[in-house]
Amino acid sequence: MARVLTLTLNPALDLAIRLPALTLGAVNRTDATHLEAAGKGVNVARVLAALGHEVAVSGFLGADNDGAFVRAFANWGLEDAFLRLPGDTRINAKVAEAQGRITDINGPGLEVTSDDLAALYRALEARVADAATRPDAVVIAGSLPPGVTPGDLGTLIRWLRARDLPVWVDTSGAALNAAIAATPSAVKPNETELAEWAGEPLEDAASRLAAATRLHASGIEHALVSLGGEGMLWVGPQGSWQATPPRVEVASTVCAGDTLLAAMLHGRLADLTAEVTLRLATALSAEAVRHVGVGDLHASDLEQLQQNTCVHRLDDNAREDS
Repeated sequence: MARVLTLTLNPALDLAIRLPALTLGAVNRTDATHLEAAGKGVNVARVLAALGHEVAVSGFLGADNDGAFVRAFANWGLEDAFLRLPGDTRINAKVAEAQGRITDINGPGLEVTSDDLAALYRALEARVADAATRPDAVVIAGSLPPGVTPGDLGTLIRWLRARDLPVWVDTSGAALNAAIAATPSAVKPNETELAEWAGEPLEDAASRLAAATRLHASGIEHALVSLGGEGMLWVGPQGSWQATPPRVEVASTVCAGDTLLAAMLHGRLADLTAEVTLRLATALSAEAVRHVGVGDLHASDLEQLQQNTCVHRLDDNAREDS
């Protein structure tokens, strides 16, 4: 399998809280709590490693509370290439209520200085220059920490692309716009983020497809649009495709997009067909929403979920094997 590097510039310890109902200004008792090393790039790395790839994780961690990450990386089979900064990695709380409402309370993250960014570039240069560690693809996922601007993200993407590395990006807001302008290999906006980039509401399937096609035409090889319960839209050299997941009971959507992105990249790295790639990615993402955490490749009904995933092509004039 391939060698992949994921960059999580603003990781977090995710505190998942489940309770009947959140009452503000009162003592609330939980049904369950779960604290886990996380961050979008870390979640992507977990799935890619489970799919058989050799995965290194990098970015910035707080040196004062990195124990949970060190243990998790060892358990998940990930190479720990994070740079340590003074202080604590942030904790993000996700409160899930019985009726389905989810409240996120996210910290800002560690302050990253220009010297820290320079150290990251030095580490990346050493990894890219060594044939034993050079990645076949790089994933940059998640928000930007204080001190790192959208412009910095664009510069990082261009730096990686100049070294002939495929770069897949999942972020939002101004960072997403800066990423798109830097033309990475793939981006994964959701429907709202795609509409913001397009500068117009996307009120139906035709308008979503038109915007995704524009995104691809702007230089993004793979435009991946996550549509929540409606699945995903993929426009690229393989043509235009849509996948619709099977209906499942939703417990948490936190890691579904990360699972989707990882499985889509796996499909490209493993040279799977567009249909097989979409079927696996969409089904595994559907599996992820049934519980807290990323999609489980060992789920007993994963094959059935794939069979119940609807995949269809939206055009007939592009090459399927691209």
